[in-house]
Amino acid sequence: MLHAATSVVLTVGAGALAWRFIPTTWVWAPAWLIYMLVCGTFATGVWVVAHECGHRAFCNGTKLQDAIGFTLHTALLVPYFSWQRSHAIHHAKTNHLTEGETHVPKADGTAKASRAERTGQRLGSGPHAVVTLFGRLGFGWPAYLFGGATGATGRGVTNHFWPRKPFSPVIFPGRWARKAFISAAGVLAMHILLLWWAFAMSGLTTVLLVYGGPLIIVNCWLVAYTWLQHTDVDIPHYDGDDWSFVRGAFCTVDRPYGSVVDFLHHRIGSTHVAHHIDAKIPHYRALAATNAIAAAYPEFYRFDPTPVPKALWRVARDCHVVRKTADGWRFKATAQ
Repeated sequence: MLHAATSVVLTVGAGALAWRFIPTTWVWAPAWLIYMLVCGTFATGVWVVAHECGHRAFCNGTKLQDAIGFTLHTALLVPYFSWQRSHAIHHAKTNHLTEGETHVPKADGTAKASRAERTGQRLGSGPHAVVTLFGRLGFGWPAYLFGGATGATGRGVTNHFWPRKPFSPVIFPGRWARKAFISAAGVLAMHILLLWWAFAMSGLTTVLLVYGGPLIIVNCWLVAYTWLQHTDVDIPHYDGDDWSFVRGAFCTVDRPYGSVVDFLHHRIGSTHVAHHIDAKIPHYRALAATNAIAAAYPEFYRFDPTPVPKALWRVARDCHVVRKTADGWRFKATAQ
C-alpha cells in the first residue's frame, strides 16, 4: 500500500503543481512538455500497481485488490476487468504464435507479413522503424483496447469495452462479459468527470495539458515495456506442440531501466522474467526471485544489457516478420 501511495502522491502532486503554477500559454510549452514526461513517468507507477492488483499480487484480499485496481486503472482510462482477462491470456500463452495476446508477430507467408515487408522495402529500414515506433507508441494502446491490435488473429477483432458482436466475444466468456461492461462503465464515468472538470472548473485546454499530456506518456511507457519484454531479434515464438508455458515464460527478457525508473515503475521491466514464471510474486520480492532464477537457470534466463533506447530502435527496425526454423519461429533479417 505504501508503494501505491507513493506513486499516487507523486502523480497527483505533479499535476497539482502544474495546474497551479504553469500558465496555459505557448510561451510555457517547454515547461508543459517536461511536466508531461515527468508526470507521465510517475503515473506509470500507478498503472503498474493496478496491474499487480489484477494479478492478485498486491495483497491477500480479492475484493480489496479489485477495488484498488479498478479505481487506479479507471483513473487512467484503463478498463480494469476486461484488460485483466486479456492480460491473463497473454500470460497463459506467452510468445505463442497463434494463441498469444499482444505483440504477436506476423508469420511469414501471410497477407499481413507480405504487406509489412513491402512497406519496409518501399520506405527503407530506418524510415520504416520510425513509422513503426510512431504507430505503436502513439496509437498502439488504444488500438489494442478497441480493436485487439497485435493480438492473435484467430480470435477475430476484440474490443475491451464491448465484448459482444460485431466484435469477437471469445476472450470474454461467461461472467467476463459482464465484468467488461462494468469496466467500460467506469471508464465512461471517468470521461464524464473529466468533462465536468473541463467545463465547470478549469477549461478544456487545462485538462488536456494537466491530464491528457501525462496519459499519452503513460501509454507510451506501457507499450514500450510490453513490446521489449517479449520481442527482440533473438527471441523466438512457438506454436503447436513446440510451445509450453515454461518455454514461453523464458522467452521474456529483462532490461536495464536504471534505479530511478525501477523505483518509480516497481521494477516492471527489469524483473519481468520472474513475473511471467509466477505473476503472483509481488514486485518487492521480484528482484530476489530474479536472482534465484538467473542462478538456477543461467542457460534460460534472459537479460539484455543493451540500453533501452537502442534496443527499442533495433526491435522497431528488425522485428516484423517471423519464419519457421528448427527452433521455433524467428524474426527474418531486415535488409540494412
